Amino acid sequence: METIIDQDIVKMQALKKMKRNALALLGVAVLLFIIAIYFKIPMLQAFSEAAMVGGIADWFAVVALFRHPMGIPIWHTAIIPTKKNEIGENLGNFVSEEFLNREKLEIKLEEFNFATKASDWLSQGENADEIANLVSVNIIPGVLKTIKDEDIKRFIQVQFKEKLESINLGDWVAVALEPLQKGDLKNQMLTNLLEVMSSELTNNKDLIRQKVKSSTPFLSFGLADKSITEGIFNGLQDFLNEAKNPDSEVRLKIDEYIFNFLEKVKNSEEMRIKINNMILNFVGKKEIQDYINGIWHEIKLSITTDLEKEDNSSIKKSVAGFIQTFGNGLKEDQVMTDKINNFIKNDLLSVLLNNKKVIGDLISSTVKSWDGKEVSEKLELEIGKDLQYIRINGTLVGGFIGLIIYGVEWVYHYFAI
Repeated sequence: METIIDQDIVKMQALKKMKRNALALLGVAVLLFIIAIYFKIPMLQAFSEAAMVGGIADWFAVVALFRHPMGIPIWHTAIIPTKKNEIGENLGNFVSEEFLNREKLEIKLEEFNFATKASDWLSQGENADEIANLVSVNIIPGVLKTIKDEDIKRFIQVQFKEKLESINLGDWVAVALEPLQKGDLKNQMLTNLLEVMSSELTNNKDLIRQKVKSSTPFLSFGLADKSITEGIFNGLQDFLNEAKNPDSEVRLKIDEYIFNFLEKVKNSEEMRIKINNMILNFVGKKEIQDYINGIWHEIKLSITTDLEKEDNSSIKKSVAGFIQTFGNGLKEDQVMTDKINNFIKNDLLSVLLNNKKVIGDLISSTVKSWDGKEVSEKLELEIGKDLQYIRINGTLVGGFIGLIIYGVEWVYHYFAI
C-alpha cells in the first residue's frame, strides 16, 4: 500500500512532466517564430506569434493562482496564499448552505440506503478481516499502551472493595450454611473432612516428631520426644477415628457445636457482622491484594500473547467472526435496516442541520489556520497537472486564432484592396 509521501512523490513527478511538456510546446512556438521571420513566412509567423502570446498569457494565469510570477509581486497574483482566509470563509459558507440542505440530503440518503450497503460490506470476509486486523494491530495495542497499569489495578481494587462492602457477606454465609442443618449433607461433609484430617495427620507424622523434638530437653537423648510423639499421634488418630462414627459421643458433640454455630449465624445479627468483618479483613491482607493486582497483569499478558499470533489470534478471529455475523444478521433483518436508515435520515440529519453553521465555521477556521504557502503548494500538487493543459491549449488555440486572424486579414486585403 502506497504511503501519502509516496503518492506525493508520484504527483510531483507528474506535475513536473506536464510543466516540461507545456514549456516545450511554448519553445516550439518560439522556434517557429524565428524560422518564420528568417524565411519570411507570414502565415507561420502569425501562427507562432499568437501561440507564444497564448502560451505566455496562460502560463501567467496558472502561475498567478499559486505564486507571484517570476517572484514579482504583481497586483492580483499569488491569489490562493493571499486570499486564503476569504477562500476558507466562502468554502465554509458554500458547504453549509449548498451541501447541508435538508431536501438534497434526504434525497441522497434515501438513494444511498446506508444500512444495506453497510451490511453487504460487513458480511464480506475480507472486509471483516480488514476491520479485525485494524482492531487487533492498532486499536487494542494502542489502548493497552495508553492505559496505566497502576490506574487499572487501583480501579479493580476499589471496585472489588466497594462490591464486597455493599454485600452483607454474613447474611450470605447464613443462607449458604442453612442446608447443612438438614439431611445427610452435613454428616457427609464432616466425615469427608475428618478423613482428610486423618490422612494429613499420617502424612505429617515426621513433622510432628521434629516439632516435639525441638521442644523437649536435650538431655532426654530423644527418648522422651519419641514417646511423646507417639502419644500425640495415637491420641489424635483415636479422636479422629471415633469422630468418624456418626453414633460416637465425640461426633454428637461436634454435631451439637455445628448446630449451635449455625443457629447463631442464622439468628444473631452480631455473629453475621463478625463474619462479614472477618471476610473483609481477610480480603484486605497483602496476599489477597497482590492476587487482585495480578488479575490485570494476567489479562494483559493473555491479550498480548494472543495478538502476537497475528492471523491465528483468537481475538482477531472472534472480532472478524462477530463483524461478519453482524453484517449477515443485519442483511436479513429488515426492521433493523429500516431503523438504521431512519436514524441516519432523521436524527443524524437533524444533528447536521442544527450544526451546519458550526460545520461551516469549522471549515473556515481550519482553512484560515493553514499556512498560505503550504496550501498553495498542496493545491498545485493536486490540480497543477491538469492546469498545465490550460497552458498547452492556450498555446495551440492561440496559434490557430492567429491563423484565423491572418486569414481574415489576407481575405480583406485581397478582395477589398
